[in-house]
Amino acid sequence: MRIIPSCEACLYDKQAKLANHISDEAKRLQFLAEIQSILDNRDEDDPSPYIVHLFHQVQKRYGISSTAFPKEKYNRLILSLEEQLEQTILDSSDPLATSISLARVGNYIDFGAMNQVDDDILLTLIEEAKRTTLAPDTYKQFLMACKAGKTFLLLCDNCGEIALDKLFIRQLKKCFPHLQITVMVRGEAVLNDATMEDAVFCGIKKEATVVTNGSAIAGTVYNRLSDEARAAFDHADVILSKGQGNYEGLMGIDRSIFYSFLCKCDLFTSRFQVPKLTGMFVYE
Repeated sequence: MRIIPSCEACLYDKQAKLANHISDEAKRLQFLAEIQSILDNRDEDDPSPYIVHLFHQVQKRYGISSTAFPKEKYNRLILSLEEQLEQTILDSSDPLATSISLARVGNYIDFGAMNQVDDDILLTLIEEAKRTTLAPDTYKQFLMACKAGKTFLLLCDNCGEIALDKLFIRQLKKCFPHLQITVMVRGEAVLNDATMEDAVFCGIKKEATVVTNGSAIAGTVYNRLSDEARAAFDHADVILSKGQGNYEGLMGIDRSIFYSFLCKCDLFTSRFQVPKLTGMFVYE
């Protein structure tokens, strides 16, 4: 997904705010110059998750951390709700669909796209998701693909969200016990994205095979995947991609992929013509 001018401005502004932590004025200006150089010299097809990855390399040299986020807090918050949410799923008329809607809400826990994560908003979104229906045509296609396929790949996104993904995986296994399920997380700590450590902590590693994408990119960029990750991707009959970053990295690569995310910024609300924080379930 190509970066449009408004996206470029947003990417730069976020780095400009981080630059305020650099007390030396000359170093601050040099930092911003390097950020601008990345934007000016990018390939036109570079998605924003990869650009942000390049930003993080610059941040490291200037002593700015991109991993100091309350991941454990949100993993524990969602895990504390697990029993209640699983019962809600089991009591619903379509447990699989409900589990997808609830797992999608976890996409709100995003310290990259969001200026702040409000716990009250998160809990409200969870309550609303209990009554939310999925796009019927997309859901029908999803069910047909799962019935026909043998291998399933879930591309995870954020901490906390991965605990909700676990509840979805449980329902997927009940509905389609023939599927071989693989879950992919980030290869290194980046922002508040889910890593192998989160997969173990939240218990999804007990439900499915877990691999990493082999990098610290806050999204799935096909040509940046490790050999193991690319093999999992290429051999998957059904792929469900979670979050905006994965969508930006994969949209347009000529693969059949289902996407589940919340529209959290102007680029997505404009693209899909929906209000902010609207949940999407789309197929490409």
